[in-house]
Amino acid sequence: MQHSAMLKDTLAELAQHKLRTFLTLLGMIFGVGAVIAMLNIGEGAEREALKTIETMGLRNIIVESKSFDEKTLLEHRKHSLGVSQSDLQAAVSTLPDITGHSAERKLETYAIISHSGKSEGVAVGVLPSYLELSSLPLAAGRNFTELEDLYAAQVAILGSQMAGSLFPDGEALGKYVKVNHVWLQVVGVLAEPFSSQNEFQGIKLGGEQNQLFMPLQTARNRFRSIPLDAELSSFRLQLAEGANTAVIAQALNALLLQRHNDIDDYRIVVPAALLAQQEQTQKIFNIVMSCVAGISLLVGGIGIMNIMLATVLERTKEIGLLRAIGATKRDIKLQFVAESFTIAIVGGIAGILFGIILSELIAFYSGWAVSWSLPAIVLSFSICALIGIAFGVYPAIKASELDPITALQTD
Repeated sequence: MQHSAMLKDTLAELAQHKLRTFLTLLGMIFGVGAVIAMLNIGEGAEREALKTIETMGLRNIIVESKSFDEKTLLEHRKHSLGVSQSDLQAAVSTLPDITGHSAERKLETYAIISHSGKSEGVAVGVLPSYLELSSLPLAAGRNFTELEDLYAAQVAILGSQMAGSLFPDGEALGKYVKVNHVWLQVVGVLAEPFSSQNEFQGIKLGGEQNQLFMPLQTARNRFRSIPLDAELSSFRLQLAEGANTAVIAQALNALLLQRHNDIDDYRIVVPAALLAQQEQTQKIFNIVMSCVAGISLLVGGIGIMNIMLATVLERTKEIGLLRAIGATKRDIKLQFVAESFTIAIVGGIAGILFGIILSELIAFYSGWAVSWSLPAIVLSFSICALIGIAFGVYPAIKASELDPITALQTD
């Protein structure tokens, strides 16, 4: 039996029972679509996590000052001054594999205005290295210089959202912004963020686009500090490539505990550990969802076997006639396997389209990130094809083993 003739007969047979064929296809369509959608969502979540970690710095260790109520803070300040620049200097001079560092001090702001707008954002004093260590690229202008920080220059960099609020016409560079009682000249504007997440593994993120950055010494010397507040809101250390972040984080914690007289008024954040935790969570999610989607494919395969067994009973006389005119057992097997394989292939192709549509719908209504995963498409389609063959083998064998004489006598 020629392959072209077999394919023609297969399509003709499936076309004779359109509704039955369509219902059989649904199992494969839903199974393949579910696999593709779930793996695409998993891929999207993983890439979004990587983007988010980039803003924290994969090789960074971040020390943040904790917030307390006034009574607790007063008690803590009897023993610890909180996160300070001396803590940062001690860490840089003591710990190994430190290749860069930065610091941040958030200000109590009651007014951020320009001649053409106002903002409800926050003003922050930072070291010039802050933007690089936080992976915050500039869309326009420049960063601070070391001299500007040293001499408390009245300059500022705006987040893109704040720049839009203060300067609706889009011309921010060279203009002046008033923070509380101090005028600052805008020398740079941040680029739009590439990650939309506001929280990662319980850690608050983002907000930079609605912030104003000034040199750290400007924030310290030209603005009033809050009583009992820590000298720094946070500082971060950048480690050398290949450094053991977990070991260095433990050493940093021991150093800070000693300097703070065992007062737990800070928090250490290790982005690399957060990423590992996220990947583990995502891996479990992918396995569970893939198993659920795989069950859908399995049910689809059972549907194929069921319909092919019914087809064998319906076509018993036809099978006997084919055997009588010279068709071999192998020809009969190939014909029925071809039919189940064709159902699986058509279902797989339709399932890919369904998976793409489902992914887009989930992304649209849930706001989750979705990234197209070619391996997911190839994997789900390949499994679908294998299921089509595997679940078509038994009905094909059953058809080929029919006795031709008995088959011809069947009504």
